[in-house]
Amino acid sequence: MNVLISVSDKTGIREFAAGLHALGMRLLSTGGTAKLLRDDGLPVTEIAEFTGFPEMLDGRVKTLHPKVHAGLLARRDVPEHMTALQAHGLETIDLLVVNLYPFEATVARADCPLEDAIENIDIGGPAMVRSAAKNWKDVGVVTDPSQYTQVLEELRAHKSLSPRSRFALAVAAFQRIGQYDSAISDYLSSIRSFDDIDETGRVQRQAFPAQTCLQFVKLQDLRYGENPHQIAAFYRDLHPAPGTIVTARQLQGKELSYNNIADADAAWECVKSFDPVQDGVACVIVKHANPCGVAVGTAAVEAYDKAFRTDPTSAFGGIIAFNDVVDECAAHLISKQFVEVLLATDYTPGALEVFKNKANVRILQIALPPQGCASSQAIDCKRVGSGLLMQSADDAQLDPASLRTVTKREATPQQMRDLLFAWKVCKFVKSNAIVYCKDGMTLGIGAGQMSRLDSARIASTKAQAAQLSLQGSVVASDAFFPFRDGLDVLADAGAACVIQPGGSMRDQEVITAADERNVAMVFTGVRHFRH
Repeated sequence: MNVLISVSDKTGIREFAAGLHALGMRLLSTGGTAKLLRDDGLPVTEIAEFTGFPEMLDGRVKTLHPKVHAGLLARRDVPEHMTALQAHGLETIDLLVVNLYPFEATVARADCPLEDAIENIDIGGPAMVRSAAKNWKDVGVVTDPSQYTQVLEELRAHKSLSPRSRFALAVAAFQRIGQYDSAISDYLSSIRSFDDIDETGRVQRQAFPAQTCLQFVKLQDLRYGENPHQIAAFYRDLHPAPGTIVTARQLQGKELSYNNIADADAAWECVKSFDPVQDGVACVIVKHANPCGVAVGTAAVEAYDKAFRTDPTSAFGGIIAFNDVVDECAAHLISKQFVEVLLATDYTPGALEVFKNKANVRILQIALPPQGCASSQAIDCKRVGSGLLMQSADDAQLDPASLRTVTKREATPQQMRDLLFAWKVCKFVKSNAIVYCKDGMTLGIGAGQMSRLDSARIASTKAQAAQLSLQGSVVASDAFFPFRDGLDVLADAGAACVIQPGGSMRDQEVITAADERNVAMVFTGVRHFRH
């Protein structure tokens, strides 16, 4: 059996090649890979010797040869193919081991010149991979070091790869080629014009390429979608950001549903915006993609108790997320209500023991992203009819020093802390969003209304239903007030401070109303629409 090895990433290749040689395979290889294996004492036939044609053009042409591709593409079950090989003195190649030039890593460098990018576009590698993968019934194709161990174990046990294994390897090979070609297309089409290339070869790239080739990997098929008559599946980014929902590990409970995942993501994205050291332990309860209770405390049990009191009715059957460890004390309190999904950075053994009595509760463990690491996807996408909207993620961080008090009355230090808390929560509430808060907990949340005035009224009504006083509370609004009537509703309910973006043509009217009602108002200059 002939095996052709040509790899850019040399990880594990010494051991893999040695194992193949020990099984009696003849090793064919190219350039740097051949030298590496020969230095290890392995007998290697250079590809130029195999083809009878020298590598040329600085290695650009080495495997683009009929002896290579005929050896990969010849069908062993077609007599005419085998006769043709014999007539021309050609040999079959039974196993191909290839990984491609590091194009993605090269263009990820901010200072990557166009020439470097072009030189890292592999030609011979993808051509061989396609040939081998097309002929999967006869040829195994290995495209990633992670496959070496399994392939070698199967060859040792059975002397050949099963059809099932060859097919799986071929599928993985075509997926890798698709990813590679997509990366090249995305990179090149992000260069607006040839004029965007400077004299050093560096390029100015657009944030959004002219053609995008999004790459996702399926994690699981789901029982159904948003409704039982819809089919659905759950995918992750090819390279997911740390600390995102796709990195969660399920410790207990039923299979996650489409709505579970969507709501769990909403809860997790909100709760991880609170730093457990600076802000305290945070708890977020989500229902239908909206927070219905958010609070911070010194421990998980306190944070949960405060968050639950915001809206006990909506919390029924909700998703609960913590930015810290859930202990046994918190677990006992949480287990008193019906919970669909629970997320936390970790759980004590005692807490997990408590939840065993709630076998259907889906328990997810998920790590917070490393400090300073982008914790969300860089690009948000939304499908529209036969199209796609793309935008940078709403990851604007509010600098307290940039806040502007526009009223005669100023917020106290405690009120300012609550305003910043309310502003964080407001970002994750569907527009139009109004959030009442005090002492590190939400008191009333108005979400998703066509009128900001209605959101203000609903938030107040929610607080009354939960028997929570709004006297002296603070309020966050995700966008400006178009008229003073919304401000009057907040003041009538007892609000003492308001944080909002500002920017309305009637800002002065709203500021005047706030002064009349003795309400402090702070402008952020940042809007947080969430549709």
